[in-house]
Amino acid sequence: MKLVWCPETASKAYIDAVKALADRDLEETNVAELVAAMAGGWKAQLIVEAWDHGDGVATSLGLEAAARHTRGRHVCVVPDERSAAEYVEVMRRAGLPAAEPAVVVGEAEEVMGEMQGVDFMVVDWRRRDAAKVLRAARAGPRGMVVVRKGAGRMRSGAAAMAAGTRLVKSAFLPIGRGLEVLHLGVGKGPSLGSGCGRWIKHVDRDTGEEHVFRR
Repeated sequence: MKLVWCPETASKAYIDAVKALADRDLEETNVAELVAAMAGGWKAQLIVEAWDHGDGVATSLGLEAAARHTRGRHVCVVPDERSAAEYVEVMRRAGLPAAEPAVVVGEAEEVMGEMQGVDFMVVDWRRRDAAKVLRAARAGPRGMVVVRKGAGRMRSGAAAMAAGTRLVKSAFLPIGRGLEVLHLGVGKGPSLGSGCGRWIKHVDRDTGEEHVFRR
């Protein structure tokens, strides 16, 4: 099995995200609309958002819109009670019910280890434990798409992944504070940390898309 793109669901999630964000004064709405379309298009069943204090809820709104169309589950993971309280408060000020989405508090390894079968994940790279969250994520049987917010161009998130992870491709998008999109596959194929060969990254100058392969 593998993730299969559905343009219809992507469009519906995008339109719902635009509507949800239209009447609210929030930052990075373009990022939220994009991740909504991606999560919807991949028909993600388990959507994980690794949130950090100081961030808004625009992305949460987008992911909620996607989850409604995929009939999936959106879970927000925070590192401590302080972040959880702040998240609930910013949700309340945005007019959102605190019970939606689910908020999980805990250490990255413990929390992510209990979430088997993640299809789509958004990680705020400002989190101190962002690399641990990414490393501990357990992809579903169809693979997983990871979006790093605030990624920058200097270093790919592939370096933070667990050994044995199969990276199909990655792309950097100059949106918001910078987004890196990583597509992780399943089944046979090159794996990170396999101990043979080396990883080569090629960047398409026209689209900015990064293709990663082993030589």
